[in-house]
Amino acid sequence: MNKLLVTLIALIGFSNIAMAQGNIEAGEAKSATCVACHGADGNSPSNLYPKLAGQHKSYLEKQLKQFKNGERNDPIMMGMTAALSEQDMKDLAAYYASQAPTPETVSPEVAAAGKNFYMGGDIERGIPGCTACHGPRGNGLELAKFPKISNQHPAYIKAQLEKFRSKARDNDPNGMMVDVAAKLTDADIELLSNYISALH
Repeated sequence: MNKLLVTLIALIGFSNIAMAQGNIEAGEAKSATCVACHGADGNSPSNLYPKLAGQHKSYLEKQLKQFKNGERNDPIMMGMTAALSEQDMKDLAAYYASQAPTPETVSPEVAAAGKNFYMGGDIERGIPGCTACHGPRGNGLELAKFPKISNQHPAYIKAQLEKFRSKARDNDPNGMMVDVAAKLTDADIELLSNYISALH
């Protein structure tokens, strides 16, 4: 009797942990409404929309919550997230995080010029290197909710940097991206967008 009770408690505990982390299979089923913009596996066929494949679970979940509560302003995503429950968001985040992103490529010239800026920033203009938060390969830092930015569509990266620069997007921790992007020129954004996309 005691063994059965212990087993039951353990099963309930494991089930609760799995629910808290999100269920990949449930997320795949729930992603049916996301396919048109983000692709069946999270690799968006259009550079207007981000690739979600391989992104950190915690970051995806944070963005979904912020779309829903209005902290991140996007009319399409605000509508798409309106009916999502906390569990739906966890499941979707788990599914997309489990997928592999498709790679992007860049010319050797852009790679060489972009690497210097990405790694070291520009001291004279007070621009830190992107690697400080996003890492040398663009993999970000999940615990800090710094997103993975490698393999993303360059046009999407460019659009987000421009939104941070204009403060049209300001859901970054402590305004870090708003501060950095404010110092970026159009040429900086073009270079970084293309370089970052091809990091793997």
